[in-house]
Amino acid sequence: MSIDLTIKQNLKGKKVTVQMDADKLERLVASFGFLNPDFVKSLNRAEKDFEAGKYRKIKSLKDLK
Repeated sequence: MSIDLTIKQNLKGKKVTVQMDADKLERLVASFGFLNPDFVKSLNRAEKDFEAGKYRKIKSLKDLK
């Protein structure tokens, strides 16, 4: 599978813009398993936890220890 990407970087900031065809994005998402029903259910659970305030902000992955 080949995917054509257009990547533009903002010279002043840390932002990057990536453009791709919607059909190819759908194929990429499917290949990563993001359309898997279990993954979608986990996203729904995470969204409910976030809305309920069951999260904490971290500054570094070291904070997870």
